[in-house]
Amino acid sequence: MSRYDPGITDLHTRKLRYFIAVAEELHFSRAAAKLFLAQQALSRQIRELEDELGVPLFIRSTRKVELTAAGEVFLAGARAAVDALDEAVTMATRTNRAVTGTLRLGFFPGAALELTAPLVTEFRTRYPDVTIEMRESPVLDPSCGLIDGTSDLALVRLPATVEGLCTETLFTEPVVVGVSSGHPLAHRSSVTASELLDLPITLSHTVDPVYRSFWVLDGFRADGPAPQIVATSSITEEAQLVATGTAVCVTAAAAARYVPHPGIQYVLITDAPRSELALAWREGAESPLIERFRACALEVRDLEVEIVDLIENPYRATPDHAG
Repeated sequence: MSRYDPGITDLHTRKLRYFIAVAEELHFSRAAAKLFLAQQALSRQIRELEDELGVPLFIRSTRKVELTAAGEVFLAGARAAVDALDEAVTMATRTNRAVTGTLRLGFFPGAALELTAPLVTEFRTRYPDVTIEMRESPVLDPSCGLIDGTSDLALVRLPATVEGLCTETLFTEPVVVGVSSGHPLAHRSSVTASELLDLPITLSHTVDPVYRSFWVLDGFRADGPAPQIVATSSITEEAQLVATGTAVCVTAAAAARYVPHPGIQYVLITDAPRSELALAWREGAESPLIERFRACALEVRDLEVEIVDLIENPYRATPDHAG
């Protein structure tokens, strides 16, 4: 056997693990099975290790395998070396995964509806060192703070034409019309968009033409009447205008749950396109923190099947709303 020279010889961790397995089993066949390795290959690796060290580690006979005195000493060192390496790998991986900092999450009133709590709770559980600052934005800002930089990430209502906005849709929901309790449509189970085109309709102060067009049903107007817009600056103001019969509002179906009012009835618009709720961030502003929140949001969305079904299909049980 050659003399071991620590200056020129590097021991492979793999060989140390092979040696430890044989030392623990004191049986080459059992150790090979444990390592999912052929016995002949394992024996060759151990011989190479002994050659590199310049000392015998095992006494082999036809009846048993025993550690030599040098093998006993080397076993303690090998275990310590492998354990230290495993711990270093664990700590490095944990450090790499550690996320700290503050995430500013903008949102419209209602945020992600019933999905908001499980989403934020799960993210806080996974990343307890991250502080989430939730900021409600006025309805006139379709970016929920992304444009002016007061939000890092936002829960937004689409469609929107905010330049440089990246989005990931979390769910969609039906669109309804809110009318006063005394309105002729109040006792209907559903309406079509064409029945609403002559009615005054509320709209928040927004400069986004696509957002504006969606909520005043421009897609159904063609050569018909232009919308009679009644401008609003808040959800509560809109509710008062609708309840007093001043105008109707076109909104997402969740309004029936989140903005209930004794003077308002919400009626399904059967042919209106669905409203999208999306997670949004500024293009070029991606970060590990944003990516982790996005991934967490999608996982929670896919796991919370019942919640998403409630949001997306609130009228499923009513025959008149089929289709």
